[in-house]
Formats: sequence, C-alpha cells, structure tokens
Amino acid sequence: MDTKIEKQYKVAQERYAAAGVDTDKVLSVLKSIPISVNCWQGDDVSGFESDTAALAGGGIMVTGGYPGKPRNIDELRKDTQKAFSMIPGKKKLALHAMYGDFKGKFEGRDKIEIKHFESWVDWAKTNKAGLDFNPTLFSHPYARDGYTLASTNEKIRKFWVEHINRSREIGDYMGGSLKQVCSNNIWIPDGSKDTTVNRLKHREKLLKSLDEIFSKKYSDKNIQDSLEPKLFGIGVESYTAGSLEFYLGYAVKNGLQITLDAGHFHPTELVSDKITAVLPFVKGVQLHVTRSVRWDSDHIPILTEELVAIMQEIVRAKALNKVFIGTDYFDASINRIGAWVIGARSVIKALMIALLEPTDAIRKYEEEKNYFARLAMLEELKFMPCGDIWNYYCETEGMARDSQMVAAVMDYEKEVLSKRA
Repeated sequence: MDTKIEKQYKVAQERYAAAGVDTDKVLSVLKSIPISVNCWQGDDVSGFESDTAALAGGGIMVTGGYPGKPRNIDELRKDTQKAFSMIPGKKKLALHAMYGDFKGKFEGRDKIEIKHFESWVDWAKTNKAGLDFNPTLFSHPYARDGYTLASTNEKIRKFWVEHINRSREIGDYMGGSLKQVCSNNIWIPDGSKDTTVNRLKHREKLLKSLDEIFSKKYSDKNIQDSLEPKLFGIGVESYTAGSLEFYLGYAVKNGLQITLDAGHFHPTELVSDKITAVLPFVKGVQLHVTRSVRWDSDHIPILTEELVAIMQEIVRAKALNKVFIGTDYFDASINRIGAWVIGARSVIKALMIALLEPTDAIRKYEEEKNYFARLAMLEELKFMPCGDIWNYYCETEGMARDSQMVAAVMDYEKEVLSKRA
C-alpha cells in the first residue's frame, strides 16, 4: 500500500465520518456489486460467426478504425482480461450470441447451442467472472427489411423466435454453471424509417413472438429475462415496434424485467428519473450505461451529473438487489481497451459517490421540509474528497490508479496491439 494514498484516505475517511458515512463499509458494499461489462467494446460489434468479421448493421453503427482490433476469440479474451485487470470490484462479461466459439463451423443463429459457449463458461470460471447474454437480432439478412420478431413474414419471425429460444437455453446453462444469475437482454431493431400505417399489425406479431418465447420457464436462479425498449434507431426513426410503452406493459403483465438504456430516450428524458417510476411494477431493471451525444451514439461513459444521479437513485431507493448495472457502448476511434476501462471505471466511480452520500441525514432534512439544509448538504458533498477514497479502493484491489492507467494501456498497445495486422 502506498503510504501517501493511505494517509490521504485516512483524512478523507474522517471527513466522511463527520457526515455520518463509514467509508470502509462503503467500499465493502462497492466491491460486492457486480458490473456487467459489454464485450462488444472490444471488437466493434463484429462477433465470430465467420473468419471475416461482419460489419455492424440493423440499427447498430460503429465509427473509427483504431489499430489493434482483436481478430479472433483468443485475442478478444486477452484484451478483455487486460481491461478487467484495471476495473476494480466484481465483474460480469455481457456476451451477444454472435460471440460463440464456433470454431469455423457456424451454421446459423437458429442453430446456436450450449456447446458454442462452453469455453466462455470455462473462461469465466478461470477469471472469476459472471456472464450475461443477449440474442443478436441485427447484422443479418433476416433483419434487412426492418423487422424480426415483429415481421409479418412467418419464416423470418419463426427464425428469430427460435434464435431467442436457443439463446435463453444458453443463458440458463451459463447461470447454472457459474452459480450466478445470467441476465438475458432482448433488443430488436424492428421499425420503420418513414411513416408506418399498420403499426398495430406489427406489434401484434411482436406480442405473438414474445408469448411463444416466454411460454418456456427457467429458474430465476439461472436466468432472468429483460426487454429493452427504444425511442428510435438508425433507419427506424419514425416508428419502433418495441417502444417503452409496449415493453413496459408486457413486462408488468408477464413478470419480466425492463432494460433502461441511457441512450434510448429523448435527449431531454433522464433515466435517473425512470428507475423508481418503474421499479414498483417490474420484476427488476437491467441498466445499460452509455453516453448519448444528441442521439443514441453509445459514447464512452464519463463521470457526468446524470451518471451520478442514476446511481444515487438506485442507492437512495435501496434497490441494488433489483437494478442490475451493465455497460453498453463502443468506440473504435480510440484505443479499445482504454475505452473499456474509462467507461467501466466511470460507472463504478458514480456508484461509489452515491454510496458515500449520507442519505438518511439528507432525507431527514427533506422530511422536515428544511429544503435549504438539504440543498446545502448536497452541495457540500460535491467538494468532499471522493477521489482519495477512489485511489485507496484501487490500491486495495491491486488496480492502477487513474494517474497510472494511461501508461498501463499504452504499454499493452506497444507490446500487443501494435503487433496485430
């Protein structure tokens, strides 16, 4: 332990103690909360269905071509492990179905099996990580007309139903094998670029598909399903079948979770306000942390007021057992490992700041209608030495501090990434 870091922590600890916060307890809680880190930041949402990586499409767009992109599953895993070595605390890896270990024998998304993900489970065990899962309903010929589960073409609709059925079976296997629940998140790109007259017909098809999919039940200990709504997507600006209203209604009726993605709403809407609005009605919330710039651009999360507000809402509601925190972003214009680490660490920092809040004291002021004191305390917290708590946490976890992170990432680029074609 760096003695300077330890001394700074002790001073910060005393300041927080004066406000009624036990920093040791905060770090203990922080360490226990799993953060689900998305694998697709590592390879630009390409996957391993063929030797020639597919380009993202169907509502997904990745910009940039920074050197050193992983070319196969082994290189992606190596990069993931490097990123994990700089992300403190408990971690999970979120996979898409297109990231199976197909060994050059990919037969189709409607034919994926448990065997294609056995090596991922072995990897997770070795790296003491959990796994989450996502069916992949984009970048495919059967998604080109804009509809998958909501398609009026029965061949296409049934193809995607089968894909999700197999994905849920795989998620159940992952959760059971790792003894840690696998969050299975379902997002579809279905919608229209321009005016759609027959919206109801497509939504009736989507309803039929979901009913068929969820007719099979799995143990909550292994897998929990969530529906991810969206306001609009690339090429479906005018109409999205899987809107918040549609999925929220279905989730409430059928005991499912709802996914709230920070980039999937109107720019003036705040996910931080939506969390406790839906919590009383749904089984749980899957949180996708991203940073939208004017639209759902999936920029790297940074420590914004909204990110802190999201975590504060979860902590203040004592909902850490019902809100499952994950990341969803991809930027190929900078070092991919660096992007991974900055985004995930920003999420954890925001969560730490929320946990360091003396919520009970602030709530007491609120109940007394002493709004001046409430505001004053919230403002005072902005100048508290949370950075010293963070540095100490990184030290105790054996992780690079922020001041050391750049060198660690650039060394890996020099030693590994620069040698890739």
